[in-house]
Amino acid sequence: MTKFSLKNKMALITGGGSGIGEAISLTFSLHGAKVHILDFDLEAAQFVVSKIKKIGGEAEAHQCDVANQQKVFNVINKIAENDSGDSIDILINNAGIPHLGNIEACDEVDLDRLYNVNIKGVYNCIKAVVPFMKKQQNGVVLNLASIASTVGLSDRFAYSMTKGAVLTMTYSIAKDYIKDGIRCNCIAPGRVHTPFVDGFIKKNYPGKEDEIFKKLSKTQPIGRMGSPQEIANLALFLCSDEAGFITGSNYAIDGGFVTLNGN
Repeated sequence: MTKFSLKNKMALITGGGSGIGEAISLTFSLHGAKVHILDFDLEAAQFVVSKIKKIGGEAEAHQCDVANQQKVFNVINKIAENDSGDSIDILINNAGIPHLGNIEACDEVDLDRLYNVNIKGVYNCIKAVVPFMKKQQNGVVLNLASIASTVGLSDRFAYSMTKGAVLTMTYSIAKDYIKDGIRCNCIAPGRVHTPFVDGFIKKNYPGKEDEIFKKLSKTQPIGRMGSPQEIANLALFLCSDEAGFITGSNYAIDGGFVTLNGN
């Protein structure tokens, strides 16, 4: 038997057009899932779909602003009607945006922008899929939280606020729908090496890219950043039948950041 098989399962992955979302999309496809990528950047989503199809997988791309509830409902209802016989097995809430700064550096427009994507976006997607999962009495919701959900990080006021909400939404969904066969967990990554990190360093520290990259890598006790594939591997386990006894849990994947820093 093949462990961690997602054969005959359909997965919705928000923000699946790049970074961690791309790694999850490719990994789930390799393990048999039919993948639907919901991304604000349709071109990026279509590029990942082309990669999936080249390796023999099934995938579709959908332009979707997760902050727009009507758009989310329209896209997810269309997927369910056209492709799954009203069955949605897995939802990955990966779409999110960052913000750097303390409360003084966080304007109201910044707070609203992060709330709309990182909190309301998760709410919208879960609200859209729960009726389908209740109907089939089975389903998995996996949210991407952060180490910022549980520990204080300097200059991450708005981001930490939103990721704290993702963590508590995870607990609420797990509690409210356990009798409906719906499992809900979240992953709390530390710093992960994605194209966003490279772009951030290049923009803010021109000429010091190598120095800053090494400095940021060392903030994890393990001495390096995580990779998107490592996050995807954990997501695969938590969404597989092998994790059927796990719900309402927050999984740190942070190179020891939360528990080992300062010890």
